[in-house]
Amino acid sequence: MQSGEGVLVDWINDLPPRHFLPLDPPMPGMTSDPPTRVVTHLHGARVPSVSDGYPEDWFSPGKNKLCYYPNHQDATALWMHDHAMGVSRFNVFAGLMGWYLIRDEVERSLNLPSGKYELPLMIYDRSFDQQGQLYYPNPPDEGAWSQEFLGDAMVVNGKVRPYQNVEPRRYRLRIVNTANSRFFSLSLSTGQSFHVIGSDQGLLAAPVEMARIVLAPAERTDLIVDFSGLRGQNVVLKSDDLELMQFRVGKAPTDDTSQLPKSLRTIERLTDQQAERTRMMTLNEFDDDSGMAMTMLLNRKHWADPVTEQVKLNSIEIWSLANLTQDTHPIHLHMVRFQVLDRRTFSVDDYLASNTLPLDYTDAARQPGAHEMGWKDVVQCPPESVTRIIIPFQGYAGRYLWHCHLLEHEANDMMRPYEVIV
Repeated sequence: MQSGEGVLVDWINDLPPRHFLPLDPPMPGMTSDPPTRVVTHLHGARVPSVSDGYPEDWFSPGKNKLCYYPNHQDATALWMHDHAMGVSRFNVFAGLMGWYLIRDEVERSLNLPSGKYELPLMIYDRSFDQQGQLYYPNPPDEGAWSQEFLGDAMVVNGKVRPYQNVEPRRYRLRIVNTANSRFFSLSLSTGQSFHVIGSDQGLLAAPVEMARIVLAPAERTDLIVDFSGLRGQNVVLKSDDLELMQFRVGKAPTDDTSQLPKSLRTIERLTDQQAERTRMMTLNEFDDDSGMAMTMLLNRKHWADPVTEQVKLNSIEIWSLANLTQDTHPIHLHMVRFQVLDRRTFSVDDYLASNTLPLDYTDAARQPGAHEMGWKDVVQCPPESVTRIIIPFQGYAGRYLWHCHLLEHEANDMMRPYEVIV
């Protein structure tokens, strides 16, 4: 897609009436029928609420939904996936996801690797039964529901541990983590570094050299990898000890006219002083007697509770995401992009004992990594820490949502609506 050129997409539900995966009972107030309901969310898109893929806007087999995507955004790699209430983790697991790339003149002017030298890579994990069919353990071996899904087969673009023939030159790798729950700690088997040129919402201000980058579910990264010094070698893209895919570097010399620019795009960093309001938001888990997490909530609220976050269109707010749990939660806000301000650890025990603010911080504020200094739509919130993000609510009025992008957490109520008002 081209930035600034809107498009209409007619999504058609042509699924069979029965789901091939074992579903579970719906949350309170939600129906279990039809099991193959769908609604498409264009992740990271600034769109009217009617086209956002609100979980309750699902439609049945034989029905369709017309959505408008204005594409008034910088060049970036978005991705689309199902978001239907109660079944999204099964539908994404089954493969209802895809790329959506937006281009603009700034990107075109940089002479980055393009065409066959630009590789969009969806990385995720799956499990298969003895017949080679997708296997999702539901109900799980322990507990009432799967707190997370971790598969034993690493998949890239629909293939288990594939390979890609490449020339000894620069390549651009557009990578998105579309796993239900798994984080990927990406590196190359040769130990060489790569250059990060973009994140969720597009290009960074300048390339960042790294040898390892951690992607939470739904996060994207944009890498330049130089294979020119690796003629005839096989290079593995891996996550710690897990092999994701192999690059087989050719021996024949090749002309490479692409560039790795020293600067990419002007990004104005927002400051605390620009925020009109600050909200403290908690990330909560509640366990049963055996220590199994039975409920996961945002601000101790269920999805069905009334909206508590109303924001003004074109205002700027700071959301302080206080993680009271032992998990790292990737938090995603629909419709907006934001910047990461900082992270600080705090005493969860002291907060729970008093249930009052301000928090008892235990260290100084930590700045985000250089690769997080661009525009984001997913942020990793580490345990027992407050992660602050600053959000310009630009776009459209209407009802949207924010949630944990571990799909098993989202499905078990770690998801809340918010409303943009004029």
